[in-house]
Amino acid sequence: MSPGFYAARLARPGAVLAPMAGYSDAPLRQLAAEQGALWTVSEMISARGLVLGGDSENLSLGRPYPGEEGRVVQLFGAEPEILARAVGKVEGWFAPAALDLNMGCPVPKVRGKGGACLLQTPEVAYELVRAMRSATALDVSAKIRLGWDTDRSVEVARGLAAAGAALITVHGRTSAQRYTGEADWDAIARVAASVDVPVVGSGDVGSASQARERLRSGVAAVMIGRGAVGNPWIFRSLATGDDTPPSLGERVRTALRHAELQAAFYGKGRRGLTNMRPLRKVLPQYLPDLPELRGALVVVETLEDVTRVLTPLLIGEDRAPTSRPASRDVAVAG
Repeated sequence: MSPGFYAARLARPGAVLAPMAGYSDAPLRQLAAEQGALWTVSEMISARGLVLGGDSENLSLGRPYPGEEGRVVQLFGAEPEILARAVGKVEGWFAPAALDLNMGCPVPKVRGKGGACLLQTPEVAYELVRAMRSATALDVSAKIRLGWDTDRSVEVARGLAAAGAALITVHGRTSAQRYTGEADWDAIARVAASVDVPVVGSGDVGSASQARERLRSGVAAVMIGRGAVGNPWIFRSLATGDDTPPSLGERVRTALRHAELQAAFYGKGRRGLTNMRPLRKVLPQYLPDLPELRGALVVVETLEDVTRVLTPLLIGEDRAPTSRPASRDVAVAG
């Protein structure tokens, strides 16, 4: 019997792109995958919205880019029947490599509908995992925090594994902490040692060297979120061991390509222009050593705006992107 998706991907070195609302869309997933990410995870999608919201196969949150592989679709919800039906829709529409249950989102608007709330009633989460598994032959995983306001991560992880989760990702903070303080990797290590399924660790990984240090905690892999924004080379570093930093030209060309992928995936809006506003928070992070460009990059509206700001930096260089951009080991603020 061939191994499941997660087991097959974990047989090689590398790291995982985290699900990040407003960030881990198709363009960022594509750049991460090209640089060697083990897999990528979509922005979380409401199971109830999928099931009760009508025909949504064009929903940007779960829709793959052409030829996309290795994408895990993350769902949030609190009702087993709805989650099971949502899994069927996602599998039919988006052809994911695996499904993930969000048990970590601390955002208030999600409370009572799933996310980190499930850490208060983990027995509900176990039922959700069982329901999702009943609806698909794909791997089903769960992403948790340490707990709601105290650390219950070992207890919850054991319950999820018993319910059939093929993998568990642990973010080293409680829901009450949101994103404050430091991620507790000792707690993540305790979870990794307590269950017989792979555990992926998440929290405060901004560079390849930090990721390698975190692997010593016993996790099967490290998940990277904000540290990958404007820094897809972090995945190549961890996949190949090559920490050669990208040149300015490589960083500029990749930022331009990110904008081009944005235009290709989302198309043109009502005014016939591609909306680049979502990239205003991303583009400056490709060029942290050129803060003088930030003012222009945070007001771009169109692909033409991005091109106008960045192409002067490529004077005298080949405009074509390199086939194997080098990696870097730089902590990225985000």
